[in-house]
Amino acid sequence: MNLLNGAAFGRMEGALQAAEMRQRVISNNVANGDTPHFKRSEVLFEELLGQMTGDRQGRLTGKRTNDRHIAIGPGSPGSSNVPIPQIVTDESTSMNNNDNNVDIDREMSLLAKNQLSYNLYVQQINHDVRMMRTAIEGRA
Repeated sequence: MNLLNGAAFGRMEGALQAAEMRQRVISNNVANGDTPHFKRSEVLFEELLGQMTGDRQGRLTGKRTNDRHIAIGPGSPGSSNVPIPQIVTDESTSMNNNDNNVDIDREMSLLAKNQLSYNLYVQQINHDVRMMRTAIEGRA
């Protein structure tokens, strides 16, 4: 029984790590808001996760409960269903005369949005662990 090692918990853990990475990237963007020729970066995770889970429509997938079972569908044995967050730099735009493309107002709103997402992920992980602890201890 792999409840905390399952796919859903792994995705939540990946989202939490992506939110942490996004916090560092946005903070770096804000810190370099006045640096000439600086180009802002962003973290791609949700898009990759959507592509990974959205492409499965119409495909047959199977759940392996034993390492000796044959894998059915995409993915190899032992592979993760969680994409790795990627940092992408936006080289195509320019906001200022010094070729910097950081919009402080946009970055601050992205920072607030990321903080809300991070808090949600932490609350959900805490809830899952509490439910597991309640099930193990056998009390409410």
